[in-house]
Amino acid sequence: MTNVKLEWKRGDWAAYFGLMTNNLTNLLTMMGLLIFVVGIPTEIVYGRIAPAFGLAVLVASICYAWFGLQLAKETGRKDVTALPSGPSAPSIFTVTFLVLMPVYQQTGDAEFAIQIGLVWCFVEAMILVGGSFLGETIRKMIPRTVLLSCLSGLGLLLLAMNPMLQAFEAPTVSFIVLLLIFINWFGKKPMFARIPTGLLLLVAGTALAWISGLQTPEAIKASMSSFGFNPPSIHVDSFLQGLPHALPYLASAVPLGLANYIFDLENIESAHAAGDEYNTRKVMLTNGLASTLGCLMGNPFPVTVYVGHAGWKAMGASIGYTLASGVTMFIVPLFGLGAFMLAIIPMTAIVPILVFIGVVTANQVVRETPKIEVPVIFICLFPWIANWALTMVNSVMAAAGTTAAKIGPEALAHKGVFYQGLVHLGNGAPLASMLWGCVAIFAIINKPLRGAVAAVVGALLALFGVIHAPVVGFAQGSSLMFVTAYLMMGAMFVVKHVLDRREAASEVVTSV
Repeated sequence: MTNVKLEWKRGDWAAYFGLMTNNLTNLLTMMGLLIFVVGIPTEIVYGRIAPAFGLAVLVASICYAWFGLQLAKETGRKDVTALPSGPSAPSIFTVTFLVLMPVYQQTGDAEFAIQIGLVWCFVEAMILVGGSFLGETIRKMIPRTVLLSCLSGLGLLLLAMNPMLQAFEAPTVSFIVLLLIFINWFGKKPMFARIPTGLLLLVAGTALAWISGLQTPEAIKASMSSFGFNPPSIHVDSFLQGLPHALPYLASAVPLGLANYIFDLENIESAHAAGDEYNTRKVMLTNGLASTLGCLMGNPFPVTVYVGHAGWKAMGASIGYTLASGVTMFIVPLFGLGAFMLAIIPMTAIVPILVFIGVVTANQVVRETPKIEVPVIFICLFPWIANWALTMVNSVMAAAGTTAAKIGPEALAHKGVFYQGLVHLGNGAPLASMLWGCVAIFAIINKPLRGAVAAVVGALLALFGVIHAPVVGFAQGSSLMFVTAYLMMGAMFVVKHVLDRREAASEVVTSV
């Protein structure tokens, strides 16, 4: 074992700006969504959620840096690169749009909405902790194509769709940012290659926003009132108060927790391929426990292994870059710099980056899915499309001062809006997407008994209103109709299994 000190290398500068910019983008996005989209009071966002959010990222970053130092000591290598730490970008949107927004819209109680979000984050963290001990078992439960396809739907519809619409509301800013993304992150020959692309996008978008008059000095002056010292504080009581009411909103935690587990595992394996062999259980436990700490301090968003280890290593990064990024993520909300940064950096400069994240998420599943399984990708998209459309339709009707019940499903259907279909397919989208992905893939690869199990699981989920229903409840509304349909599907899978066995037996007899 060799004595190794934490040293700052030239490559750490580029990696720090790249990782810090990406993480800072997620922080600004999170604060912007909570304040401007959901309507959570600024004192809660800046004074409670953001500091705890930064603390969780910092703790994970410290652990990753320690793991890097230990690996360097054990191997005697000087080229060890620490794992990058950051928030789970999909979780930011899932918690915001599937938990915090609907709860706040229904109750008008920001405290209650956050309590539910804390329980969601805790469940997500426990999936990561449990996954660290279960290892490969979780990967074998659900085909990888299904998990990636579910996440691609979330990426396109929750991450990318609304940001793309926002981008088209301010084209003089967003079009240039989008083009830089296409050139630098999708293309082969980047522009201004020496500048980290994330930083370049924020600078270009911010400059264009100020030139276009979208940002004003008055906003900066007003934002300075939020300056202050906001140390994280314990909010275990909020978590406990949310426990009895959180069940209807936990459907999204399971598939996203499993998907985060798979992506974490893939990022760790990517580090292994680059020569940095980190202990999977330790890394996964770090993510789960850091997320739990953030939850108990009032933050509903989990942390994860961030993408790009191979890229940071190619830049010559060592260990210091991930620690410096974590410290920055802690300092910004600690001193109330978030409002000031949002006054300088507009959302119109950030949203094209979210389009990129959504597209990359979807592109990954297309790139890595076997050709025969490609239809599964599109099957998994339907619940997410319905969920997004249902949210839009409900928002439009609310803005008009009416509801679907007042208008009537028949009147909506005459205008081509199949509202009941949107309600059934869109509610419980994360689990419905995964379920239908499993049904499709087991049918395609001819695993009828596993398909039957998936159908029975679908019947149980429908029976309790976890999917295809606006609220959780036993045998309520149209749930029995879906239970029957799923059981019929399971029976069909069993018939397929029987026919396959008979055909196989017949072929054996014929060959003899």
